[in-house]
Amino acid sequence: MDATIIWDEEPGENVDHIAENGLTPDEVDEVLLDDSLPTARSRKSGRPCKFGHTSTGKYIVVHWDELCDNPRMIYPVTAYEVPEPW
Repeated sequence: MDATIIWDEEPGENVDHIAENGLTPDEVDEVLLDDSLPTARSRKSGRPCKFGHTSTGKYIVVHWDELCDNPRMIYPVTAYEVPEPW
């Protein structure tokens, strides 16, 4: 994925939110930027999402908003560990 990922370190924003879920921006970036992983749509929010493994061994899902197409800028809204599908 050729995109700029927007991380907001203000209290209560996406860096805090994923930290509450036990993740770091680096872990989220690994899954988000992995072009080999397909993009799905969240059944609940309709946001794009990806499922994948981090280098730390976690299996996570990442949900994001597309802020701009050109240049592509995305804002990770949430990410959290999920059970592996197999």
